[in-house]
Amino acid sequence: MQLWYEILLGSNNIDAKCWQELFCVLKRYLGWRAEWHIHLCLEQGTIHYYINLPKALPSGLGLKEFFSGIFGQKNHLTLDQLRDKFAFDIKLPTKVNDSTTGEVTYSAMPNAESYIKNGNIAQYERDKGWILKKKDTKSIDQIIQIWKTINYTTTERVYDSENVVMSDPIYNSTNVYASTNCGNCKNILFCDGTYDSEFAIACQRSTGINFCLRVDDSNSCTNSYNIICCSKISNSFFIQDASNLNECMFCSHISDREYCIANMQYEREEYLFIKQQVIKWILGSHAKIKS
Repeated sequence: MQLWYEILLGSNNIDAKCWQELFCVLKRYLGWRAEWHIHLCLEQGTIHYYINLPKALPSGLGLKEFFSGIFGQKNHLTLDQLRDKFAFDIKLPTKVNDSTTGEVTYSAMPNAESYIKNGNIAQYERDKGWILKKKDTKSIDQIIQIWKTINYTTTERVYDSENVVMSDPIYNSTNVYASTNCGNCKNILFCDGTYDSEFAIACQRSTGINFCLRVDDSNSCTNSYNIICCSKISNSFFIQDASNLNECMFCSHISDREYCIANMQYEREEYLFIKQQVIKWILGSHAKIKS
């Protein structure tokens, strides 16, 4: 898989300053230790730098380990396929443009009138300054109009974190891709409202989840897929409103069980056989569960 990341410098001169700025941005915002292949193309008189990263995700965010932890096999899906298949209903940051520079950025608030990337606020202060000269104002409308000239919505708010891409806001986290409102996390992508978690994809409003895919409104879940409103679930698929389950599938409103399918008790061997069929069905496009 490959991730194409665009940096618009707004200049047609390929000089030392441009290269320095390019790699400073990479070092600050991407943090990837990869061998970069740089391609140049001209578009409407402006040079765009396309950096082709051999790794699609921040270092440490390995989909191989993730899928092995849940499904016992390697991931064969691209980032786009992962998003379309598993994160289709997740509220993710929206691509917008920085109103001061025109560069692409990402915001959790798509309906704002104007934006400024978090990393550009200090530059704006150096170039123009945020303090305005006092003007005579005779109405609240005049004050509001002046306020609009400096009232940008901040994007890509990343605090005490590293290796965060296309996300807003993120707190105390490492290796985050296309996620919003997450904190104390490591190795997550396509998540919304996920906290104290590691190796999570397409999870929402959940905490304490590890190696999980599509977990909503739950806590303390591991190695599981499609979990809703649950607690203490492990090695399970398609569970709703349940607690303390291990190796269960298609179960609801039960607790303290193991090797159950559709709330029916199975022997371990027959359960594991059916589980392999379910995994093929989940990861395949049209696979059916075999009886």
